[in-house]
Amino acid sequence: RYKSMVTPRRAVVAIACCWIVSFLVGLTPMFGWNNLNKMRRTPELNGSHTEFIITCQFETVISMEYMVYFNFFVWVLPPLLLMLLIYLEVFNLIRKQLNKKVSSSSNDPQKYYGKELKIAKSLALVLFLFVLSWLPLHILNCITLFCPSCQTPHILTYIAIFLTHGNSAMNPIVYAFRIKKFRTAFLQIWNQYFCCKTNKNATSTTMAEAGN
Repeated sequence: RYKSMVTPRRAVVAIACCWIVSFLVGLTPMFGWNNLNKMRRTPELNGSHTEFIITCQFETVISMEYMVYFNFFVWVLPPLLLMLLIYLEVFNLIRKQLNKKVSSSSNDPQKYYGKELKIAKSLALVLFLFVLSWLPLHILNCITLFCPSCQTPHILTYIAIFLTHGNSAMNPIVYAFRIKKFRTAFLQIWNQYFCCKTNKNATSTTMAEAGN
């Protein structure tokens, strides 16, 4: 049912919704949920009338309540647990099909479900890299919020932030190495838009695979 359900229009709507939600969640601190008022009150409580200066550091300007309660507990942890359950169910179904060797639209059920298993493993790897990249930062944020007296080295915070940014660069590499259709599409985009040449073989291959 995939081809009938996932039409180009529905795919565009789903991608657009993901980006809109991401922008709203990511830009929430700019809408007011930040530490600006807290930093302004600090000189007043100390009776100081010196010039108000903001130190542009992550834990200084970003509210830990936003990062933990809103970002982590609402927009990271529940989807992550849901994806883990979905992947467990996917692997369980594929394993059952491989064991039963039930008939399918393919002439070789073992080959068909073996291919599905390979794709599922690739997507699971993407999920694993996401966990590996994002959990360190969220764990540090939880420590900062729930244990104010605990001192975490700034270098660990910088490394955790670097991992979250690096995660965006990992996914295309994983897709290109693990999934042939993605690799073909990436090569076509690279040749066409970066090397300014059209790869006719890649184009015909992509069209043939799309037809299949």
